[in-house]
Amino acid sequence: MVLNYAKCVFVFLFFSLILTIQFSNAQQQPLLLSEAIHSGLNNYQTIKAKQHYLKASNYLLQNVKNDYLPNILASMQQNYGSINGLYGPGAPYGAFGVSSAGPVFNSQQWNAAFGSLYLISTNWEAFTFGRKQSRIAAANAVVQTDSADVEQEKFVLSVKVAGAYFNLLTAQGLVIEAQANLNRADTFRTAVLARTLNGLNPGVDSSIANSEYSNAYLILIDAISNRQQAESTLAQLLNQKPETFFLDTSFFNRIPQNFVSSFNITANPQVKFFESKIRQSEMQANAIKKSILPGINLFGIFQTRGSGFGSQYSAASPNNYSKSFFDGITPLRSNYIAGLSLAFNIMSIPKIKQQVNAQRELTETYKQEYDQTYTQLQDALILADQRIQNTLQSYREVPIQLKAARDAFLQKSVLYENGLATIIDLQQALYIVNRAETSAKLACINIWQALLLKAAASGDWDLLMQQIK
Repeated sequence: MVLNYAKCVFVFLFFSLILTIQFSNAQQQPLLLSEAIHSGLNNYQTIKAKQHYLKASNYLLQNVKNDYLPNILASMQQNYGSINGLYGPGAPYGAFGVSSAGPVFNSQQWNAAFGSLYLISTNWEAFTFGRKQSRIAAANAVVQTDSADVEQEKFVLSVKVAGAYFNLLTAQGLVIEAQANLNRADTFRTAVLARTLNGLNPGVDSSIANSEYSNAYLILIDAISNRQQAESTLAQLLNQKPETFFLDTSFFNRIPQNFVSSFNITANPQVKFFESKIRQSEMQANAIKKSILPGINLFGIFQTRGSGFGSQYSAASPNNYSKSFFDGITPLRSNYIAGLSLAFNIMSIPKIKQQVNAQRELTETYKQEYDQTYTQLQDALILADQRIQNTLQSYREVPIQLKAARDAFLQKSVLYENGLATIIDLQQALYIVNRAETSAKLACINIWQALLLKAAASGDWDLLMQQIK
């Protein structure tokens, strides 16, 4: 019994250990750049809002298409009342009067019976000389603009997330280097204090060493603050609370292999968005111009009526009516009419002229915005190529600088320990090696950021994404 209990405890502890290890590994899994971008695209409220705009414009497009359908009205009326007639003119004011019709009696009659009216009518604007087609084209242009707006918002957000990701990586790297610099300053301070206490160096050296340590500590605090700010920025783009992100640190050790894009700037989603706005404005101006065109309407009406009053009801036969409800609602007489009409509002021409002019001005506005965006992206693309060349040169030069700085620091340390160099010399060497290690840490990240700038300017997002996996 004791043996079985011990086995159970062992099995429980074993599986608990396995689960703990798995949970720990899951906690330490880095957030990949592709995952961060995917998370941002799924959670960012601005994209969701613009997707709803797109759905709304699709519904409105379908509504405009449905305007081409004919109007069909079905009506049924059942009533009860008298039908006194009177010769004489009159006109309704306010609410319409009673529309009863009947023979003229010498005096008021209060005979009443049931009556009914059944009606179906249709009216179809069958031909509009292109007016309805222009409205459909304008509504479709709105859909295309909203769709392009969603795509350019996704593209811009992807660029922002990637930029925030690289900025956070940079900030985390600077914290690591600041901590290493603090450790180096602490070692430096400890050695100087020991030599000062033994009378091998003047007391001012210890003060300088303490100052250097404090400066390194302040640099670390600033680096941590910058990292926290970068974490907050990335969290906002991912629509989540700020946290300590574990990112893919392989970007510190590798560089992109391809920097060539075959994309033209016109393929950039931001440029396409302004192109769609120009087309939308042109389609809207065309729809306004064609709104003055006439329309050919086909119409038809079929009507049937029933009445409790007989056909012989008159002053000579005042009792020729029935109070039966079913006699009143039974159809007795029917009529129909069919035809076509052509309607043209002559005064609509001067009315819409200013609307067309206003829409043309909006079109010119969008063209100017298009030109400005195109020029900015063109300049950014040139700058991106320049940055790529500069960062690649820095990447090749950094190892040389780092080796020289470390050698110089080692030499100055040995000279200082032997009294052949001053603390100022050692302090300068410490500063140089710290700067060199920081440059080495960020050399690869700077190249990735330059590539991001080129992908953002050219619109070739695959240029970056195919190399981060």
